[in-house]
Amino acid sequence: MQPVRSAYPGVAGTVHAGVEDTSKVLKNTYLLLAATLWFSAAAAGVAMVTGMPPLNPFIVLAGYFGLLFATMKTRNSAMGLLFVFALTGFMGLTLGPIISLYLTMLPNGNEVVMTALGTTGAVFVGLSAYAIKSKRDFSFMGGFLLVGILGAFILGIVALLFNMPTLSLAVSGMFVLAMGGLILYQTSEIVRGGETNYIMATVTLYVSIYNLFTSLLHLLGVFGGDE
Repeated sequence: MQPVRSAYPGVAGTVHAGVEDTSKVLKNTYLLLAATLWFSAAAAGVAMVTGMPPLNPFIVLAGYFGLLFATMKTRNSAMGLLFVFALTGFMGLTLGPIISLYLTMLPNGNEVVMTALGTTGAVFVGLSAYAIKSKRDFSFMGGFLLVGILGAFILGIVALLFNMPTLSLAVSGMFVLAMGGLILYQTSEIVRGGETNYIMATVTLYVSIYNLFTSLLHLLGVFGGDE
């Protein structure tokens, strides 16, 4: 979109156009995010109904990073949309067996799953609304989030390889905090014009929601599950 000309070239007109562009990116991001969440939920439902067993964690990682790479490479084309749905559908399939496990293994599994889901929704809406309304610049969090998420990911692999439940719980706690920060950071980037690609913005927010939900599910399953 070309800047709107005004009596003060390069100031008011450019800002007006920038606001329009930002609003468009934000709208497209939330529309695509809603669609992918529904699609992912449907995929999870299919996995649960068919009794699909949990996938090997390393297969999940390979599928996730492979589809994420494909999405990044095609983010500026229509193919990017196809890979976004492929990625979120795949993650939904991996989520189905996890939810089924909590529903069958815990006496209060329904309560744990619904609490995790409700908390995830409340956190996402609350943090997103704050970032949009306040228009605060959270770009300073970028470096901290990168280090924190990378560190949590590595520790998660260690906990998985060496079967360390306590470390796994700590990693879930780290992911809850990191994903909350990532929601603030990404929403702020959209609002302030730092992120102009709604496909990548959608992927970042979807991954934040997915990891926030699974981490809360893990924590609530351990501390909130009835023996």
